Amino acid sequence: MGADTRRAGWDEVDEPVFSGLTERHRRELHVHCYRMLGSFEDAEDAVQETFLRAWRRRETYAGRSTVRAWLYRIATNTCLDLLAKRRPQPATGGEVPWLQPYPDRLLDELPAGDADEPEAVAVARETIELAYLVAVQHLAPRPRAVLILRDVLGWPARDVAELLGDSVNSVNSALQRARAGMRAHLPAERQDWTGGEGDAGTRELVRRFTDASVAKDVDRLAALLREDVRCSMPPTPGLQVGRDAVVGDWVADGFPALGRLRAVPTAVNRQPAVAFYLWREGEGAYLPLTVDALRVTGGAITEIVTFHADQFPRLGLPGRLPADGTE
Repeated sequence: MGADTRRAGWDEVDEPVFSGLTERHRRELHVHCYRMLGSFEDAEDAVQETFLRAWRRRETYAGRSTVRAWLYRIATNTCLDLLAKRRPQPATGGEVPWLQPYPDRLLDELPAGDADEPEAVAVARETIELAYLVAVQHLAPRPRAVLILRDVLGWPARDVAELLGDSVNSVNSALQRARAGMRAHLPAERQDWTGGEGDAGTRELVRRFTDASVAKDVDRLAALLREDVRCSMPPTPGLQVGRDAVVGDWVADGFPALGRLRAVPTAVNRQPAVAFYLWREGEGAYLPLTVDALRVTGGAITEIVTFHADQFPRLGLPGRLPADGTE
């Protein structure tokens, strides 16, 4: 940050200059709001409101901190206000109906930094993966904010206390409660996760999962699942836990009898994912069906989060695939 970003008297700054100083932080603020809210769309609303509030209150920036920190303060309070209006209660039962995926191609827009910088920690896999997002959404809003600001962004307790209007002791107490809540909702074997699509073993497992899915071979799919696998499909309610429950649900839903499928590999939340398309005779093309985001542990699939076709445009996926020559 240069001296121009630390000066007082921002009430005299015109909009183009203001935008030049603030827009560079849009993506990281969006990711921050996404962690707070769990919804890509709600995060977009929060960022828009953040920039509107920042412009209207630009005279409050007195140069005591960086513009980036000032914007994070506004964004955090904006998220807390949205949570109070839209979702006064946190998630329960291990499900987050409002959960939406975050495209890896947009995460790649985050500013690069040294490994020791707070933002490098913020973009690390464990704070953007879906299991983390689900666990965070089970925390009450203020402890959630404390956890993200302290453990993800690396803010000192005194700065978090100032932002929230609390004492340092209250912030430290909230952080302890939030960490305990995260331990209760995060998978126990988290340290054993085998990485994203860059891991060779994971790539092979995803390939086998894709082939078996396109073939609608439930037995082959079942062999790829760990015994305690979890499966959900937000916003549709219902969390299946255990291989038998997941496979039974697939059979009950008529998956083996589904029409012809094609698959496109993708990645969301730094996890491997597969987009499936279903052949529609009337359209003469394969149209979007679902996106399966996978978590892999020890060479087996331990979680599948399935998103509906409405997420395809955001993920940069084709709206249709042509006939594959077998029609």
